[in-house]
Amino acid sequence: MSDPSTSPRVRSLPWDAPRACVLGDVMLDAYMWGSVTRQSPEAPVPVVDIAQRERRVGGAANVVKNLHALGAQVDLISVVGQDGPGQELQHLLEGMCRPHLIVDAHRPTTVKTRVISDEKHVLRVDEESTEWISDALVAKALDALDQVLSGPNRPDVVVVEDYDKGMMSPAMVKGALARCREAGVPVAVDPKFRQFGLYEGVALFKPNLKELNEGLRLKVAAHPEHAGAMKEAVEALMSQLQCERLMVTLSEHGTWMHAPLEGIHHQHLPALPRDIKDVSGAGDTVIAVAALLLASGCDSSLLAAVSNMAGGWVCERVGVVPISKSELEKEWCRLFPDDTLSP
Repeated sequence: MSDPSTSPRVRSLPWDAPRACVLGDVMLDAYMWGSVTRQSPEAPVPVVDIAQRERRVGGAANVVKNLHALGAQVDLISVVGQDGPGQELQHLLEGMCRPHLIVDAHRPTTVKTRVISDEKHVLRVDEESTEWISDALVAKALDALDQVLSGPNRPDVVVVEDYDKGMMSPAMVKGALARCREAGVPVAVDPKFRQFGLYEGVALFKPNLKELNEGLRLKVAAHPEHAGAMKEAVEALMSQLQCERLMVTLSEHGTWMHAPLEGIHHQHLPALPRDIKDVSGAGDTVIAVAALLLASGCDSSLLAAVSNMAGGWVCERVGVVPISKSELEKEWCRLFPDDTLSP
C-alpha cells in the first residue's frame, strides 16, 4: 500500500456519473427584470418598468437542476397542480431528469414571482397551497419511489427537499424513509422546522440556523458567535433525530458540521469572502453538492467545506444559478490550491 503522504493529490470531484433521486416540493420560479424610475402616485411604492421575463424550475426542481449540472442522473418525485405552471414545469424539466410528477387537481402548482431592479429584489409574490397531499397521492408517490429504488437506475442517494408546501406529509416522510432504509440508500434532508421530528436516522440533516432554532423551539436562539449555545443546540437536535451527520448552514457565518461517528465534533467553517448579490437558491446548491459527496463516501469535513464554498459561489450570481462540476473544481483549486477533493 502506498504512503498517502506521498500520493499525488487529486484535483477532481470524487464522482463520474452518480445517480440521485429527489423527493419534495417543486415550484416554478418566475422572474421579472426591470428598472425603477419613479414612485407610484397611488401608494408609496416604486414603479418597475419590466424589460424581461423568465420562468425557471424552483424548489426541489432546482435541486434537480443543480444535480444535473454536477453530472448526476436524476429521478424526481413530486406533485403539481392540474394547471399551466404544472405543465410548464414538466416542459422545463425535460433533459434534466426522469420526472415522476403526480397531478393533484385540487391544488395549484407553487409559483414564486420575483421582481428585480438593478440586481436587487424589489418584491416577491407567492401563489401556493401548503395543505398536506392526500393519502391517495402519498400512495402514488411511494409507488414511484419503490419503482426507482428497485429499478435498473437505483439511486446512490435520495435527497428530500421539504419546502413545507404539502408534499412531505407525515405519511410521506415515514413511508419514504422506511423504503430507503430497506433499500440501503442514504438520505440527505433539507428540512423545514414543522417536520423536524420525523426525519430520524437519516445520513445527513441540513437545516439552516433559523430552522435549527425554530425546530428546537429555543427561547434563547443559538448563534455561531456563541459556541457553547451552538454546540448545545446541535447536540440536542442530533440526540432527537439520531442522524449520522448534522450540517447547519449559517449564511454569512459559514457552516457548522457535527459528525461524531467520524470523529468530527462541532467543526465551524467560516464563510469565504464573497461579493453577495443574491442568496436565492444557495441552499439548493449546498444540499446538491453535499448529497453527491455523501454518496461518494466523502468524509464530512470535506463535504462541509466544498458545500460551503459552492453556496457562496451561487450568492455572487443574480437569480438561481447552478454550479457545474467543472466550475466547482475550478473554484476549489483557486481557493484551496494545496488541498485535494478526493475522499
